[in-house]
Amino acid sequence: MKIFLFSEKQKTLKKSGIGRALYHQMKALELNGIEYTLNSIDKYDIIHINTIFSKSFKMLKKAKKNNIPVIVHGHSTKEDFLNSFRFSKQLSTWFNKCLIRMYANADLIITPTSYSKKLISNYKEVNCEIVNISNGIDLETFLNDSNFSQSEIDELNRKMHLENREKYVLGIGMYFARKGLHDFIEVAKSFPNIKFVWLGQKYRFLTSSIINKAIKHKTSNVIFPGYLSEREVRIALKNAKVFFFPSYEETEGIVVLEALASKTPVLIRNIGVFKDWLIDGKNCFKAENNIQFVEKINFILENSLSDLTNEGLKVVDKRTLLEVGKQLKQEYQKLLKTKHIEL
Repeated sequence: MKIFLFSEKQKTLKKSGIGRALYHQMKALELNGIEYTLNSIDKYDIIHINTIFSKSFKMLKKAKKNNIPVIVHGHSTKEDFLNSFRFSKQLSTWFNKCLIRMYANADLIITPTSYSKKLISNYKEVNCEIVNISNGIDLETFLNDSNFSQSEIDELNRKMHLENREKYVLGIGMYFARKGLHDFIEVAKSFPNIKFVWLGQKYRFLTSSIINKAIKHKTSNVIFPGYLSEREVRIALKNAKVFFFPSYEETEGIVVLEALASKTPVLIRNIGVFKDWLIDGKNCFKAENNIQFVEKINFILENSLSDLTNEGLKVVDKRTLLEVGKQLKQEYQKLLKTKHIEL
């Protein structure tokens, strides 16, 4: 069994959640001895498509023509496209058309959570089976990250404009209104003596007016170091006092899994995607608005929360890439059997 993992615009998406998800798929398959390719000229038994644009649809049609089963990964929904970047509202009709065209022609849709499964199931054009499998977490790497050198930590602190051992609140994501960056900036105003650090790539032409305005009026304790390496992100997560993720809409949120794996207290918005696997006060903290975010951050900064972070680690222990690969393998084999394809 050989799987073609396909994603267009890989260089652009490398710094996004979809880019991280593709890397996780590759490692999950490797851990389970499943052969895969990223090259369209190779022979393969299933195509597993991660994107929804024109090249993706061409690959889908080619696979259908050659009787090759098609899996479309449900990373995106109509709901999480809105309020993402500049012109997302104007582009939503085009985006939704691309989305439905891919989902309606899939033999199987895999999506990260039961929440995103429910959303996609409600699209009337979608008739195939939908299963939810987490994007997963490279947990072993996070658990083995105890060998950060002091020089690495010092260099990262310099990038983040931090004094040695200075407390900070960390956020990670694209510069999207949907990610709640404007709320992150607003909440920081209540903590003038605490640095609020937001990691992520900024694309100037995509940044909406609401985010540009928030950045223009930010307080000096809000820091934007830009896009960091994976190792630097792990160091930042490990040393943060709070991982604050005020996103309004997600299909899973890989950075939340990474924060839980880092045993850093997690504060998230109380939204549907987190409802059935993250529990307020047990393995994370949830809030509805900026007033509550301020209250929860104060509580986290003033208390030892080892019980909560240990419970958070249990959440990601069920979402390792080894386990994700086992689930993917099961779905691949089931799909081939359904299509009566013998290897």
